[in-house]
Amino acid sequence: MRKMSMNRVNTFIPEWMKKFYVGLILIFLYMPIIVLIGLSFNNSKYYVSFGGWTLKWYKRLFTDEIIRDAIATTLFIAIVSAACATIIGTCGVIGIERMRSKKVILAVSNIPLLNADIVTGVSMMLVFTRFLRLGTLSVLLAHITFEIPYVMLNVIPAFSRMDRDIYNAALDLGASRAQAFFKVIMPQLWPGILSGFLMAMTMSIDDFSITYFTRGAGVNTLSTMIYTQLKRGVNPSMYSLCTIMFLAVFVLLAITNLRDFQKTN
Repeated sequence: MRKMSMNRVNTFIPEWMKKFYVGLILIFLYMPIIVLIGLSFNNSKYYVSFGGWTLKWYKRLFTDEIIRDAIATTLFIAIVSAACATIIGTCGVIGIERMRSKKVILAVSNIPLLNADIVTGVSMMLVFTRFLRLGTLSVLLAHITFEIPYVMLNVIPAFSRMDRDIYNAALDLGASRAQAFFKVIMPQLWPGILSGFLMAMTMSIDDFSITYFTRGAGVNTLSTMIYTQLKRGVNPSMYSLCTIMFLAVFVLLAITNLRDFQKTN
């Protein structure tokens, strides 16, 4: 009944109105990004006025030592934490699938996904100040901790779709457990593992609250550096950095979709 009512509603909506609605949504989504890209080429330091086109903010992006250190720290923490979280999360999914209380464990592992970042950040700060000195290591451990559920969220569907009879067949044909794992299970889990790694890396780069509470003096990531700049004005080089990050993601998605399109055709 609900599908029939929805179909009736769609027949009364003109096609141009549907396209207008979708276009309006896309404008609201991408207009801020377009403005950000435009500001990255603005010769004026203040975004309220346009001073002509320039590339000086892109040049300064690679010459400013503070920005370079923040980028290096952000990339180091993102890559290392995502790699560790991917390994731990994948092994955790494989282990949880063999437990009787699988649903309970999965429900508990999903709590960090719903928990507020500020609660996670403050709780980790209290733990680290008791047993560890705040610094790069504490931020790295905090990122690994909150990234693991995101990795599991991507690996679980791939593990559920896996044909487990192939693993048993490999054992029957003489393969060892290690050979069967790396040559049979891993290729089937690889799409979920790669998605989990990319999501974990994205969450690490995007995070502010947890990083802010667990970092020590002198440790700056991109998010914390931009936050400290708000008092005196954001450096326009940050607009250039965000533009480069957006274009990199856009190119990556375009290549991925193009490859999928070529495979289907």
